Amino acid sequence: MNRYLILFFLGMFIVSCGPKKGVVTKKKNRKTERVITVETPSQPRPKPTPHPETAPPTSTPINSTEAYINAFSDIAMIEMRKYKIPASITLAQGILESGAGRGRLAVEANNHFGIKCHGWTGAKIYHDDDAAQECFRKYDQALSSFEDHSIFLTGRSRYADLFTLKQDDYKGWARGLRKAGYATDRKYPEKLISLIERYRLYEYDDMVLGNKARTSTEVTNRADNDSIIHTVKAGDTLYSLSKKYNTTVKTIQQLNGLTSTSLSVGQALKIQ
Repeated sequence: MNRYLILFFLGMFIVSCGPKKGVVTKKKNRKTERVITVETPSQPRPKPTPHPETAPPTSTPINSTEAYINAFSDIAMIEMRKYKIPASITLAQGILESGAGRGRLAVEANNHFGIKCHGWTGAKIYHDDDAAQECFRKYDQALSSFEDHSIFLTGRSRYADLFTLKQDDYKGWARGLRKAGYATDRKYPEKLISLIERYRLYEYDDMVLGNKARTSTEVTNRADNDSIIHTVKAGDTLYSLSKKYNTTVKTIQQLNGLTSTSLSVGQALKIQ
């Protein structure tokens, strides 16, 4: 028994005297990831397209009303010869009703006189006027609108009194149109008369009637040096003008310092 006890204590002594191992705590190596942001050069933003109303003009614009007169004065005079309606009245109504060709009815329907359907069987367009979405006539071309305007006035008895007036009595015609019910605006006659006198539209009446009292600066006129000044209208070309005035394209170009055959509406050309 004692023998076993001696061996037991001896073993314990040996164990207690051995090297002591400390507790080792292993630290985990934490790797910190560095995120590097590489900035790529930003693409340049496209320049916004300027709105048509704010875009700078590419050339000097002409007065829109004058351009309208240049484009349609010949048609108005043709209608006057055929239907006895003063060209001044036709032009003034076209300017007023169509906003000098810029109104919706003129742009989308070639309707320059605000003529409503009234039994019209052709193409139609709906537009807010005295009431919402009223029916208006739609034409394939502006020329048809001018022709229909003449037929509209000559074909209705309520306008018969107008044709008892002199063809150069634009004031009487302006008042008569309002009286006959063409427009509901009380100031309609004054607006027509103002346009006629501001732009000297009565001179077109004089040209058709052969009145000698006019001093026209429109379409063609004689300058002091007896040369001809032609105001370019829609459809004019140097070739057509050379035939009209019995000259050559080259002569017109030389007189006006032109290097090409391009023309713009409202441009004044000197022609000998």
